[in-house]
Amino acid sequence: MKPAAERFAGHRQALADKVHATGVKHLKTLEAIATVPRHAFMDPGMHPQAYEDTALPIGHQQTISKPSVVARMIELLHKPRQKLGKVLEIGTGCGYQAAVLSLLADEVYSVERIRPLHDLARAKLRPFRINNLRLIYGDGILGLPQAAPFDAIILAAAGLGIPDALLDQLAIGGRLIAPVARNEKEQQLVMVERMSSQRYQRTVLDEVFFVPLQSGVV
Repeated sequence: MKPAAERFAGHRQALADKVHATGVKHLKTLEAIATVPRHAFMDPGMHPQAYEDTALPIGHQQTISKPSVVARMIELLHKPRQKLGKVLEIGTGCGYQAAVLSLLADEVYSVERIRPLHDLARAKLRPFRINNLRLIYGDGILGLPQAAPFDAIILAAAGLGIPDALLDQLAIGGRLIAPVARNEKEQQLVMVERMSSQRYQRTVLDEVFFVPLQSGVV
């Protein structure tokens, strides 16, 4: 049997093509999707489904997000003709989105509140030896004030609103992308741009579905 990396080599580009077909146009984001081996962040039993454009379970009632949604959110973080600088990710999960972000940003800080998932992501990411990625076990709702401000913040879980701590840690001119729950069944993707120290511009975008944003650590 061929090694997994070789077996799935053609699947990564096929996934990027699927993501492009959903409307994602940012070329660097599509290149990152075509580069990161999604199967490497899943249990072997899930490998046959790894390159489908769908969310999949990773344990602890969490999921690896749908690739087209990952790409859409990362595309929205980018301002025209600007590379991402320092990025904060809330919800590391298995580490897949953090790996994609590491190809697009100068620095990535990723916070996970569930200890076994933090440990899983660290183990999954270790073979890639990514120098510009830092994994933190902690309460993502509090952000990471010691590394703020951030040029971009991305949330992989949906709350009823966006935590004030994260808005405070967004750099002026920066963008925050988050799913926000309207009620128990409906969520919307929201982009917040910090225009000045006190002024934020909020744009409501697509309908999405994410796991709930929770406080504390477990």
